[in-house]
Amino acid sequence: MNSVIYLLEQQHLTTDQVLYWSTMLALVFSAAAGVLDARGKQFDLFGIMIIAFCAALGGGTLRDVILDRDVFWVNNDAYLIVTWASAIATFYLARWVRISSRWFVLPDASALGLYTVAGTQAALTLNSSWLVASFMGVLTGVAGGILRDVLCNEKPLIFQSGQTLYATVSWIGALILIVLYEADISHAISAATAIGFIFFSRLAAIRWNLVLPEYRSK
Repeated sequence: MNSVIYLLEQQHLTTDQVLYWSTMLALVFSAAAGVLDARGKQFDLFGIMIIAFCAALGGGTLRDVILDRDVFWVNNDAYLIVTWASAIATFYLARWVRISSRWFVLPDASALGLYTVAGTQAALTLNSSWLVASFMGVLTGVAGGILRDVLCNEKPLIFQSGQTLYATVSWIGALILIVLYEADISHAISAATAIGFIFFSRLAAIRWNLVLPEYRSK
């Protein structure tokens, strides 16, 4: 662990670099998660690419529209290329190799952590308050998944009754990122800590069925 922290400290990543690489990695995982979630829905390759586009780019697009900033993928084709390349690779891999549905949670949890950091960072660069920045992180993390589930004709994951902690761990992770930034911790370590917290907390919530109290009318 000390060696990992040392390597992160040596990178001296700027806020823009953290935002860029968090988004790029998130594209790979969310596109893969979208393809795995769409299995059995009888989509052709073009349909899979649309699912991947909405899952990977939907949350960030909504975030940028709300924050009144340039939509991040419009002026950089690399985002589209990475999204669709990941979707196509996962599409054919899933056809050739039997992949258990339980593996869906790994890329989904990874994308949640990465997008939360990217969304929070994007808002912070515009000098948004900590509350707005943390919510933008959550929105970026979960909106793509909502679009993915709607297109797959499924009830969105975060709205399902008894669903394990999802948006909650994203919001806590966003707040952790902001606190670490305020404590003048390096951007690389702050981002890695927040991503790791969200990823492992999400897996723990699934493993031990951690849920929030439900509203039930009398």
